[in-house]
Amino acid sequence: MGAASDELLLAIDCGTQSVRALLVGLDGEMAARCQVALDGYLSLHPGWMEHDADAFWRAAAQACQGLWQTHAALRARVKGVVVTAQRGTLVPLDAAGRPLRPFIVWLDQRRASQARRFSPGWRLAFMAAGVSRTIAEFTRAAELNWIAEHEAGLLARTHKVLLLSGWLNYRLTGRLADSIASQVGYLPFDFKRQRWAAARDWKWQALPVRREQMPELVAVGSAMGGLTREAAAATGLPEGLPVIAAAADKACEIVGAGAVTPDIGALSYATAATIAITTPRYVEATPFVPAYPALLPGQYNTEVQVSRGYWMVSWFKEQFGQPECAAAAAAGVTPEALLDRLLDSVAPGCEGLVLQPYWSPGIRHPGPDARGAVIGFTDVHTRAHLYRAMLEGVAYALREGKERIEGRSRLPITSLRVSGGGSQSDAAMQLTADIFNLPAARPHTSETSGLGAAIAGAVGLGLHRDFSTAVAAMTRLGHRFEPVPAHVATYDAIHRQVYRRLYDRLEPLYAALRKLTPPES
Repeated sequence: MGAASDELLLAIDCGTQSVRALLVGLDGEMAARCQVALDGYLSLHPGWMEHDADAFWRAAAQACQGLWQTHAALRARVKGVVVTAQRGTLVPLDAAGRPLRPFIVWLDQRRASQARRFSPGWRLAFMAAGVSRTIAEFTRAAELNWIAEHEAGLLARTHKVLLLSGWLNYRLTGRLADSIASQVGYLPFDFKRQRWAAARDWKWQALPVRREQMPELVAVGSAMGGLTREAAAATGLPEGLPVIAAAADKACEIVGAGAVTPDIGALSYATAATIAITTPRYVEATPFVPAYPALLPGQYNTEVQVSRGYWMVSWFKEQFGQPECAAAAAAGVTPEALLDRLLDSVAPGCEGLVLQPYWSPGIRHPGPDARGAVIGFTDVHTRAHLYRAMLEGVAYALREGKERIEGRSRLPITSLRVSGGGSQSDAAMQLTADIFNLPAARPHTSETSGLGAAIAGAVGLGLHRDFSTAVAAMTRLGHRFEPVPAHVATYDAIHRQVYRRLYDRLEPLYAALRKLTPPES
């Protein structure tokens, strides 16, 4: 690539389990990487999840400084900074830019006790559309409504409400702004028009905030500003270095995987497991559950999510994986590498063990009463069966999402790109290809969120001419997995005859459990 190959982008990728600072070349290769674990989460009550705002920033700065400790010579080649972050994690700031409370993290399950009231016109419109319950659950799930109910007066002192991406961009540049493509959460955002909702939009009645409390929105690839003196000192980078707007982690991941046309299904096997397509047309996979802004300007990601998808791997490791954790420490490998052996020891279909992976409730499907379930236990089943059933259950749920996306968009998905930590498992990749009956490929790098953010930075700085050029130059496929016909037949029968019937049959029991064991507010 000539002289241009010396230029690097610094991508700060703040996920749920760690923050990573990545140096990405214009060919999409990772020149260096530093990872800092995020282990400061607080859970004051069951189902709650919070994190100190300054601790998020310190972890990001520490990851940047870690790069220069081992790769000091690369610092001079960095041409700009981009941020991508976990979605829906929110904090209110005062007029001095100080957090008024810890971040409420997207996995948090607290709910406001009462739904918001709407004007008669909107109530009639919701009733006519059959979405009154969906809207009510939206308002109960919104973090801002919980704050208004339980922390009286805090929102009156709020100057701006920021997502984690906006907070990191603010700490880097001093500007209270965020990318259009990072706006994912319970916000007064018009997802179809990709801007703050109009003054008469129902979302302003649904949420206790005003337009002036929302940050400035910046288009993907546009300049957020330059590093402040304080940010330069914290990160070890030059003052004034450009910060370019990117997108939320899933949007970046999709483009980093090269899934830029509607025929490619982008699967994310991360804390939240998702399937999405990139499309120039606004399509909701589930009515009133929006299609989110894509990294590609003016496009959308139609998505279905399993909230605690591959989070379950961490849960399993903590609860049942002590033998693998001990053996991994002794052998100097990861526990996940040894857990893969459990997958290989069990036949596809888990000898009749089927798991429904709804560890967290949803708004529409799964609904607010949803819980996880495992059926089919016999005396032959072991923890290896349970582990494989977990991963098969996530894939079943995402296959259901694929069918919903295809039905709503009327566009067939013909191949899969799989990203996230779970994609590094060959066994997980193979069962994905088999359950979907589609070829499934992992990208050339596991750092697809950071790569997608770097693509936005490269375009924004003029290092690549446009997004199509940048995607062609910086993304490519790694290993590809083809469906095994015998496995396809097994999985297809289980999905059609058992899995697809589970939720509707169990939902009344979930509702009963919710009444018998109400969560703490």
